[in-house]
Amino acid sequence: MEKHISLVGVLNIVYRAWTMIWGVLLLALAAGFDTIIYYLSRERHIRLHDVPDFVFDLIPFVLFGVGILIILVSVVGIAAAIGVLRQREWARILLLIISFFSLLRFPLGTFLGAYSIWVLMKDETIKVFNPPRSA
Repeated sequence: MEKHISLVGVLNIVYRAWTMIWGVLLLALAAGFDTIIYYLSRERHIRLHDVPDFVFDLIPFVLFGVGILIILVSVVGIAAAIGVLRQREWARILLLIISFFSLLRFPLGTFLGAYSIWVLMKDETIKVFNPPRSA
């Protein structure tokens, strides 16, 4: 079971780091949204009069918010994965919670979430994280 626990920790670190890159890309997209829209309208790929003005004002804020949320969840997931590698009970619980939400991110998140839940919920794993106390 030790190998499965280590694999869950490492896979979650890699997956959360990959997800964090996408969060940073969303932040960059939010920062350069006006420039992108200007270029697309200048090259006549989009017609600005077809889209209400408030949409162009709202999209960068939504992109920024989603990017920050993705980065925060990724950082917490990496911290939990490191805690799982160090066999901390709080990290096991936190990674279980994050793994339940990962089930919604098909296909990689679903696979990783299901595998993490399977490993972290086994009785053998719980015993590893909660060794019997000596009297």
